[in-house]
Amino acid sequence: MPKLKTKSGVKKRFKLTATGKLKAGVAGKRHRLINHSAKYIRQNRGTKVMSEADTKIVKLWLPYGL
Repeated sequence: MPKLKTKSGVKKRFKLTATGKLKAGVAGKRHRLINHSAKYIRQNRGTKVMSEADTKIVKLWLPYGL
């Protein structure tokens, strides 16, 4: 069997933690921030660990991990 390719968009957007969970940047931080509250902007700073349901989908695009 040939080697499977990793989705190139997934390589750029996600990181795996040591326990196999996925870290991803938080959505809604690029523009129109004046409409969001300061609490929203503060809480969505940095990265978050993705839910298990979303992690299963993304891991299909990572045949050998990252």
